Amino acid sequence: MTKTKINWLIKKKGGLYCMPGDFFIDPIFPVKRALITHAHTDHARPNNKVILSSKETIELMKLRYGQNYCSQSQIIKCNEVVKINNVKIRIYPAGHILGSVQFLIEYKGYRLLISGDYKRSIDLTCSQYEPVKCDTFITEATFGLPIFNHPNDKDEVKKLIDSLNTNNHSTHLVGVYALGKCQRLISLLRNLGYEKTIYLHGALMKISEYYSKIGINLGKIEKVSEKSPSQLINSLVLCPPSSLNDKWSQKFLNKIKGYVSGWMKIKQRIKQKNIELPLVISDHSDWKDILKTVEDVSPSEVLVTHGREEALVHYLNSKNYHSSALNLIGFEDENE
Repeated sequence: MTKTKINWLIKKKGGLYCMPGDFFIDPIFPVKRALITHAHTDHARPNNKVILSSKETIELMKLRYGQNYCSQSQIIKCNEVVKINNVKIRIYPAGHILGSVQFLIEYKGYRLLISGDYKRSIDLTCSQYEPVKCDTFITEATFGLPIFNHPNDKDEVKKLIDSLNTNNHSTHLVGVYALGKCQRLISLLRNLGYEKTIYLHGALMKISEYYSKIGINLGKIEKVSEKSPSQLINSLVLCPPSSLNDKWSQKFLNKIKGYVSGWMKIKQRIKQKNIELPLVISDHSDWKDILKTVEDVSPSEVLVTHGREEALVHYLNSKNYHSSALNLIGFEDENE
């Protein structure tokens, strides 16, 4: 692992490992004990023996993986302290998706904050990010380049509503990630006054129903397979991004293809995926919000992981932060 001020945190084959606590954080292979920041599959993998996380993350993992989600789980609440050996662990909201948390790990008075994935913008489907003072901050850098400046999410959703109103003889087929992005888009639509039934690919239903069950307002949603293509004219259909161009999508009439992702800022990606309605909505912080977060948590050291590491490390060192890249593997950002 790169040289750091923390001699009790090391990088192993399974991922980041806290030696005095004998646990991993978001391991990429099954381990004896794991702290899980959120339920996306590149951070929350099945078959760990014991996991520690928020109630929602644990429930979402169980929903996705069934009995293989882990052997034993422990819920940690905000403002609660869990001690493992001589290590104190607290969680704080990360604002990424429902249940996402940061871990504040304290050992011998030294405070390490692991962000997981996070965003600073308001999202009614999850708790808002909370900055926490620390000595070392481990930050993601999915959009860690100055070119990334996310637009207002409501303005992006208004583009979709305008297209639905204008192209009322078409079926709008929009790609969204199953956990987080799907429900955030629906929530934004509802809060902007879109009240029609929203139709979902079967792969999106189970998680969306969980959101509704715990009180997050998604309005009327329905499985798209229950309707014929002709019944879906002038309707909105949400699906996983991988389904936009497969055989399943060919049945829809007069379709307009959209894609909701921070990567829709990149024109080449829009062209590659043959997207007519790109919507730039991200569940990760952009360049300015990463820098704001570093300033807010006020660390002496910043370690950067999964994303555009080099540019952010260079910039932070120029601002007198001790910064380096962790170079962790196994974390995907394609469907962010």
